[in-house]
Amino acid sequence: MTILERKLFGPGPSNPYPEATSALGLPLLGHLDRAFVTLMDETCDMLRQVWGTDNARTLPISATGSAGMEAAFVNTVSDGDVVVVAVNGLFGQRMAEVASRCGAEVVTVEHEWGTPVDVDRVVAAHPSPKIIAAVHAETSTGVRSDIAALGAAKGDALLLVDAVTSIAGIELRADDWDVDLGYAGTQKCLGVAPGLAPFTINERAWERRVERPRSWYLDLGLLGGYVGEAGSRGDATRTYHHTAPVAMVASLHAGLTRILDEGLPAVWARHQAAGALLQDGLEGMGLELFAQQGARLPELTTVRVPEGVDSAAVRGELLDRYDIEIGAGAGPYAATVWRIGLMGHNARPDAALLVLAALREVLGR
Repeated sequence: MTILERKLFGPGPSNPYPEATSALGLPLLGHLDRAFVTLMDETCDMLRQVWGTDNARTLPISATGSAGMEAAFVNTVSDGDVVVVAVNGLFGQRMAEVASRCGAEVVTVEHEWGTPVDVDRVVAAHPSPKIIAAVHAETSTGVRSDIAALGAAKGDALLLVDAVTSIAGIELRADDWDVDLGYAGTQKCLGVAPGLAPFTINERAWERRVERPRSWYLDLGLLGGYVGEAGSRGDATRTYHHTAPVAMVASLHAGLTRILDEGLPAVWARHQAAGALLQDGLEGMGLELFAQQGARLPELTTVRVPEGVDSAAVRGELLDRYDIEIGAGAGPYAATVWRIGLMGHNARPDAALLVLAALREVLGR
């Protein structure tokens, strides 16, 4: 089998940080080994930093970001609970679907795709929801929403946030913004392969949790006993729950170390600079950006496919000739929008210039 080295400039996964890739080849540890428990504790501590939280229950769930979404809802939603979901793209739709499967009375607040969440409409949608849910960085549209404003206006509701594409890419301050629980993924701005779901839940949400959720595997009470919580260090207090993906945790540990050594503000600035270079270049080519101006993500750019251009043919040409992957649009925009990600290790000016040059060449032909 031929091993290809793709340049992953789509909506995810992105090319990992070299340190994260190297860590996958380290000797395996047992999932209850004292050395692995220490590694897990350090990983959880670093996750608190990238989440911007002091939450004791901050951990990498052993599955992808979608399992983090399921964990968030299955641990907090009982039959009949009202959940207001801000829908401004595909992943808001998925939140609504998962909440309904958990028995919630779901109230969706629909937005035009490409626009950010309207905080006033969301908080006015129901007088007393248990949960208000929103996507911070909507992967399907390339739009950033104001989570700080939503947290300030949520009232007594729990605020649940999808941070899959935002964590370690743009500013994220869960505690300052009054986020009660959230989930993310490793494969985007964290610069690690897919496979883990960084998760956080505060005491307020924990007190309102479902004591015996429908999912055994995603039961945060059971997971906390294995992963450990702040103030409960060392292996003596751990209870076996499942065999953790030890290599993936080691890789996440390495990726987080890389990020925090650089410094979060510097990492955010690097993503901003790369995204601005890409977006300016695309507009300089005469292409039209899709996301609303003022709410565009730097790490994930959405651009309209020019009229008369075959979206799939261009993406295929980029892949075949240059080993460059960019993404199709999502939902109703699958054939009319491209999604170009510069995330994690790819948030660099040379990556932006490379994809611009390749796209210009292919479109020119």
